[in-house]
Amino acid sequence: MINQKVLLFAALLCFGTAAPTIVTAETIAVIGTGSVGSALGPRFAELGHTVVYGSRTPEREDVLALLAATSGDASVAMPPAAAQMADIVLLAIPWSVAEEVLVSLGDLSGKVIIDPINPRVVDEDGWRDYPSYISNAERLQALAPRSAVVKAFSTFSSSTMIDPGAVDHSVTIPLAGNDLAAKARVSDLCEALGFETIDFGPVRFAHIIEGLYLLRANARQNDFDFEWNYVISKTP
Repeated sequence: MINQKVLLFAALLCFGTAAPTIVTAETIAVIGTGSVGSALGPRFAELGHTVVYGSRTPEREDVLALLAATSGDASVAMPPAAAQMADIVLLAIPWSVAEEVLVSLGDLSGKVIIDPINPRVVDEDGWRDYPSYISNAERLQALAPRSAVVKAFSTFSSSTMIDPGAVDHSVTIPLAGNDLAAKARVSDLCEALGFETIDFGPVRFAHIIEGLYLLRANARQNDFDFEWNYVISKTP
């Protein structure tokens, strides 16, 4: 019987040692084909995941163009069908319809729901603010209690989602959610895309993470743009 270590050594000689870490391939439903869905869908596929886009107009020209730009066995379906096929569901939709869309997807028990949505209103003086002090992620978790909602991808631009190297420092994605295993899966996904992650605790802290978007959006009012980076140090 051939020693497994010999086989591993032979594989390294053939393929080299610089290959990226492989994340377990999963089916990811990307509900919504706007800037966030269009940025992350193709990148998920590049990692080896199967991407199913959820769109109410699957035959629309821009949706078909996005599908053509997505590698692997990508497909497009109506949102409920896309969600039912998936292990992970990314809700890349406007905050004002998030709860309505989530309910329309049907039973999501056992699935991981990634919430990159930032609820906001524009005050009379032009500044972005919370529309509610209950986070979007908490509302989604309440509507789908047998799923695992993880707040992620909500604090930076879609252009940086496409190319993390567009900025001259690492980009940190804060995570919040009640399910540790689900957060670990989302963290692996984020890190495979080239980002850092920090677990900020249960979903009730998603409210603070959504506030990071408000700070960034309001900074742009003063012509100052940035992407969040946390200098991570572990206490002894």
